Amino acid sequence: MKQVILIAALVAGFAGPALAHTLLEKAAPAAGENLRTPPTAVTLHFTEALEPAFSGIAVTDDAGHDEAAGPVSVGGTEMDLPLKPLAPGRYRVSWHAVSVDTHRTEGKYGFLVLR
Repeated sequence: MKQVILIAALVAGFAGPALAHTLLEKAAPAAGENLRTPPTAVTLHFTEALEPAFSGIAVTDDAGHDEAAGPVSVGGTEMDLPLKPLAPGRYRVSWHAVSVDTHRTEGKYGFLVLR
């Protein structure tokens, strides 16, 4: 019986990473952050390497206007989006990430640029 439990634990340990999805590990600006100085870019770090063709970021203001100043750059586990000069106000970051093992994740969060 102990051997069966040990084998099951080993199999589960090896299967876990293969079934994992890439997760957002760190964001700048961070979710809910209040900034005195507007950011010039959004940078997202993920737990797994990303597939550049299928991953992206969008940043919009309260009225839904796109605030991107250029294309998204994706390399390794990081995505960057340059931003237009941001006025004081609320902004929403929407992202989708596809890891090289083809699992898709997505999310949204906001940050505030203070007056």
